Parts: sequence; structure tokens; C-alpha cells
Amino acid sequence: MLTLLIIKNRFYFVLLFTLLSFSVANAQDVLKAYVDTAFKNNIVLKQKNVSLEKAQYALKSARGLFLPNVAFQGAYQTADGGRNIPLPLGDLMNPVYNTLNQITGGNNFPMLENQTINFLPKNFHDAKLRTTVPIINTDIIYNKRIAEQQLVLKEFEVQIYKRDLVKEIKIAYYNYLSALAAVDVYKSGLQLAKEGLRVNEKLLENGKGLPAYVLRSQSEVESVNATLLDAEQKVNNARLYFNFLLNRDANDAIIIEANDKTELAKVEGLLAGLNIVNQREELKALGQVEGISKNVQKMSGQFAVPKLGAFLDVGTQSEGFHFNSNTRYYMVGLQLDIPIFSGNRNSNKQKESSLDLRNAQLNSNLVAQQLALSAKVSQNNLRSAYQTYQSSQKQFEAAATYLRLIDRGYLAGANSFVETIDARNQYTSSKILVNINLYKVLTAMANMERETASYVIN
Repeated sequence: MLTLLIIKNRFYFVLLFTLLSFSVANAQDVLKAYVDTAFKNNIVLKQKNVSLEKAQYALKSARGLFLPNVAFQGAYQTADGGRNIPLPLGDLMNPVYNTLNQITGGNNFPMLENQTINFLPKNFHDAKLRTTVPIINTDIIYNKRIAEQQLVLKEFEVQIYKRDLVKEIKIAYYNYLSALAAVDVYKSGLQLAKEGLRVNEKLLENGKGLPAYVLRSQSEVESVNATLLDAEQKVNNARLYFNFLLNRDANDAIIIEANDKTELAKVEGLLAGLNIVNQREELKALGQVEGISKNVQKMSGQFAVPKLGAFLDVGTQSEGFHFNSNTRYYMVGLQLDIPIFSGNRNSNKQKESSLDLRNAQLNSNLVAQQLALSAKVSQNNLRSAYQTYQSSQKQFEAAATYLRLIDRGYLAGANSFVETIDARNQYTSSKILVNINLYKVLTAMANMERETASYVIN
């Protein structure tokens, strides 16, 4: 009876230790802190934010197209040879000047030489500040609108990845807790196996046991110990992946705080009704894609609208790098571009953009149906996981009762040692199954939370 009492007390101690191995603090607070850390440190999210920042600068660039553009332009040219224009000034004017000198009796009209003018500039420079201003240009108007929509699209992409990251963090956290729970179960199973070995050794010493039972007990201890080592390795792997998501050191400790009853209390409410968020970021993003396609279509349809721009040049031109009042100049002008024929490229482009818009609309309808389907499937998966968890609880209660009865019968000589091993294995397996199914429920809740976009992202 004393041995039976000791075994019973140890059994309840191990059971109590396993059930209380986790703190009953609110796990959602811990998870929220980890999610906030991931939002700051996750590398992929940082890449998404870089893309968002690039879209912001692209919008600023598109807005800058409405402002004047000022640029310095300089050119230098020199040449020799080529075509020449003969200018016979001497042949034309010298007879006249000679006659005038004779009439006046002086030399007021000097003789001129014939000249040759070269077509190519020699030692010529042109330096100017050119200012251009768009007056009528529909392209830059639609480019600005498209850039604004692309910026919003990038914001939605960041939000979508944040929701995916929240789900991955929660699942990774639950996998870590599940692995820890399995380790605790195997540790308690190892203690039970060692206790069975000790009892069989005592029985053998007292001449009431068999050597085969001792050997079988030793084999069971080694088997459970090997399984425990494998479970501890799974804990390490789960910790590595969780820290990877948070971009932390691989060996950083994970705070273990859970309140499974509080979380399970939410299941009934989730199963009672399905709240599908119609304005999910995925649908909003597809709405932006449709808007971009519409603006591209409108921009393509404006190909016949003339483009008008103005320019102002202020500079200097001379040969020999002179700079004075004779070399300085300014020029003001307008530039008008009216398309007439381009081989039907513009009309074909317009038809292509119309097809892109149609494809974007069809894709939005398809994704909306897929999201509704995914939400419903996630609810069904949660219902199945919860029912399986409840069933495994009943199975565990039966296995615990069966183990107590078999242990009593074995000590009383009514049951065989093989039956005790079988009862112990059933107890350990059912206990592990309860923990596995528990975290399957929590994982299913995380999936449903993602599919219904119910997590509040600041």
C-alpha cells in the first residue's frame, strides 16, 4: 500500500507540474509585444517599407513635372574647310569708291577686298539657361494620378504582409509552446518509466518479479529518453524559426505566457458567426489596380490632345569667347505638338489598356470569391480542430483513469506488466494528443483571424 501511495502521489505531482508548467498570464499581450517587435525588425517588412518610400519619391517626381525646368546648356564648335560663299565686295564697290575719291579729290573711300564666308562655325560658343514650362500636357496629369494610386497600392502591400506576419508569428509561437508541452509530457513519461523500472527491480529483489520485466522497463526508459531528446530538438528548431521572424538572435529566449482557457472561450463565438471583412487590404489593393488601369486607359485615349509648352533662353553667342552686349541674347517661344499619324500605335495601345482594365476587374471578382471561400474554410477547420480537441480531452481522461486502475491491479497482482506498459503508453500518447490538438485549435484561430482580417493593425 505504501508503494502504491508513493506512485499515486508522484503521478499526481507530475500531472500537476505539467498542467502548471505555463504561466497563466495573458498570452495575447506577449504576442502583441512580439508582433510589434517584428513590425520593427522583420527584414522582409523593411524591404516592403523601402518600396513604399520609393513610391513616395516617385509621386514627388510626378508632381515635380508640373513645375518649370531650368537647365544650363553650353556648346562649343570649331571647324575648317567645307563649303564657302564668295562675296565679291571689292569687285562691286571699288569702282564706285574710286570714282567718288576722284570727284571729292580725297581718299575717303578705301578700297575693299573680296571676301569668302565659310558655312562652318570656327571657335564658336553658345551658352544659355533654358527654362521650359508645360502648359498643356495630359500625360503628366495622369502620371501624377497613377503615382498617387501606386503609393496607396504599396501601403496596402505593407498592410497585407503585416497580416501575414502576424499569422506566422502566432503559429510559430504556438508551435514552440506545443513543442515545450511535448517535452514536459515526455519528461513525465520518463519519470513514470523510471518508477516502473524501480518497482520491478524491487519486486525482483524480493523474489516476486521477473528479470524480463526489468529488461523491458530498461528498454522503455531508453525509448522514452530518445523520444525526449527528439522533442527537445524540435523545441530548438521552433525557437530558431520564431526568432528568425523577429530578426533576433537565434538563441534569444522566448517568453512563455499562455492562458489557453481564455483563448478557447473565444472559439464558440467564432464558430457562431462568420464576419468577413469586405474591405480587406487585398480587395482594396485590387481596387487600386483597377484605378491605375482606368487612368492608363484614359491617358491612352488622350493621345490626340495637343501638347503645348513654353521656353525661355537667356545666353550668349560669339566666336572667340567674347562676352559683351553684342553677344548676349534672349529667346522666348512656344512649342506645339499635334499628333497626326503614328501607324495606329496609339489606338492599339488604347485597346490594350482596355483589356488590362477588364482583366483587373475580373481578377477582383475572382479574389473576392476566393477570400470568402478561404474565410469559410478557415472557420470549418477551426470547428474540426475544436471538436478534435474536445474528443482528445475525453480520451485523455479515460487513459488517466485506465492507468490508475492498471497500476493498482499490477501492484495487487491482478494485471500483467505488459498491461502497465500499454496503459502508460496510452496515457502519454493521449496527453501529447491533447496538447497537439490544443495548439491546433489556436493555430486554426490564427488562420481564421488572418482570413477574416480581424487583427487590428495600427
